[in-house]
Amino acid sequence: MKETPQMKVIKENMKPGVISLNGFLGEDSRTLEDIILKDQGTVRRLGLTHKDIAAKMQYFKDEGRKGLGDFVSIEPHFEVQTQSVRGKMPCPFGHPGIIQKLNITVRNKEIGEEITFTEMNIHMIDEHGFYEGKGSLFRIDPTVISRVLEISSTE
Repeated sequence: MKETPQMKVIKENMKPGVISLNGFLGEDSRTLEDIILKDQGTVRRLGLTHKDIAAKMQYFKDEGRKGLGDFVSIEPHFEVQTQSVRGKMPCPFGHPGIIQKLNITVRNKEIGEEITFTEMNIHMIDEHGFYEGKGSLFRIDPTVISRVLEISSTE
């Protein structure tokens, strides 16, 4: 898909060193629209919405904050840790406000997998349907996060 001028500006903001040291695209050479559309298709096939995924991520973030940096147990078989990383950053899409730098790690002890995501991931998934480009440090694969966090449709 041809990239719009607005999406080109957003993609420039996502390059390493502009808003974040590592950027948001990794080695993904697709257009921003193609990245978003591919993940949108995956989310639909899972029977989920971006809001479903972001809400579950937010839940784990909120529970993890209760541990003040230590892992917290969450029934039935999760552990979560929320760590503050110094600073805040703007959304690369130009969304108003500043997002705190937080890393959230969730362990699913039942399946022996864990995933780490950021407060920015939650925001970009919820507001923009963006899971970052392939090879990005904090790329969230919708299939993986739905499995690890045991996300099911709210419908």
